Amino acid sequence: MFTQNYNVIVIGGGPAGLEAAISAKKEGAKKVLIIERDKKLGGILQQCIHPGFGLEYFNEELTGPEYAYRFIEELKDLNIETMLNTMVLEINDNKVYATNKTHGMCTLEANSIVLAMGCRENTRESICIPGSRPSGVLTAGAAQRFINMQGNMVGKDIVILGSGDIGMIMARRLTWEGANVKALVEIESYLTGLNRNRVQCIDDYDIPLYFSHTISNIYGKKRLTGVELAEVDSKWNIIDETREKIDCDTLLLSVGLIPENELSKSANIELDPVTNGPIVNQMMQTSEKNIFACGNVAHVNDLVDNVTIEAKIAGKYAALNAMDKLKVENKIVKFIPQKNVSYIHPQKYKKNNLNENNFNISFRVKKPINNVTIKLTDDNQVIKKEKKLQVNPGEIENLSIETEKLNNIKSEKVELIIEEEE
Repeated sequence: MFTQNYNVIVIGGGPAGLEAAISAKKEGAKKVLIIERDKKLGGILQQCIHPGFGLEYFNEELTGPEYAYRFIEELKDLNIETMLNTMVLEINDNKVYATNKTHGMCTLEANSIVLAMGCRENTRESICIPGSRPSGVLTAGAAQRFINMQGNMVGKDIVILGSGDIGMIMARRLTWEGANVKALVEIESYLTGLNRNRVQCIDDYDIPLYFSHTISNIYGKKRLTGVELAEVDSKWNIIDETREKIDCDTLLLSVGLIPENELSKSANIELDPVTNGPIVNQMMQTSEKNIFACGNVAHVNDLVDNVTIEAKIAGKYAALNAMDKLKVENKIVKFIPQKNVSYIHPQKYKKNNLNENNFNISFRVKKPINNVTIKLTDDNQVIKKEKKLQVNPGEIENLSIETEKLNNIKSEKVELIIEEEE
């Protein structure tokens, strides 16, 4: 059996894994390894040939492959090791068990492990659309890979279910390829992706957008021949009299993403029931002190730039932990989502020996709201207060927190509240 020891092992070679490894190496970790199951580094960015990446992190607009290339080149300059075409089977007691064609079974030991496996798409089975099972029903991400990487067109007459970002981006991409995108259908009464993608991908191409609607049936034997469109009420119950058939040969699903956390479960890491990702503190440290998590494996981000920022933090603290330079106190402050808040990331704060001045928490709201006041409070005081003109579930909000204020409070929890102004 192939065995090797490292300071830091990063599982996943997408945008989170690349930056986590770079950050760990720059922080002083001598031996850093990235394990990637694909034959190339870059993750999902390989198939995202559209521009729009790097606007916040690099202050310029890049395509997905261009964004990944910058980190891959830096990875090479730093002589960070990689194992491609390698599947991780289990994590146990600081050991990563993996397999590949070159070495067979591998036992890789590390002082710190960073989880950066990303996320996967929900499928038809996840949302239980009734009807037959013809070909032509696939996820938006699968369609993107077919077209952008393999050069295969997926259909001519398209309906897209879900207003997630990849669904809107594929509506534009398919239109460019000559397809007729007949409808983009969203069960919510609001957009679930970024508003900029609606403007650039839907409005600019006059693609019909149906809010408070869903696909209630699928027709076809060998190939999809049509779908049934129906309006829903506020509880997502179908309004029968609104049912209508749309003829199409392809249905793309953009109905949410799920963090890839089978490995996290095998390592007995505590998961957040809302995000389905590991619960972490501000250092991206999980309930297992030598395991860190960042990017879409922890919670589904709206921008790859945010993934990179989280990964930089995870890599830094993973390296410090590996070199025994990170000392964490027992006191924990939990961030509790309250009024109008869906979830908060990180979920905890733990004081350490490094005396940082501040850090950011990210959160999503439950519904679109205009003119809001954001408050972070404990039992006795307002720790942070900000006003915003608008918040939207499709966009992650950020709040900068002073560590000194959290160090001085006696409470073990603080609450995040979004108040609507009258």
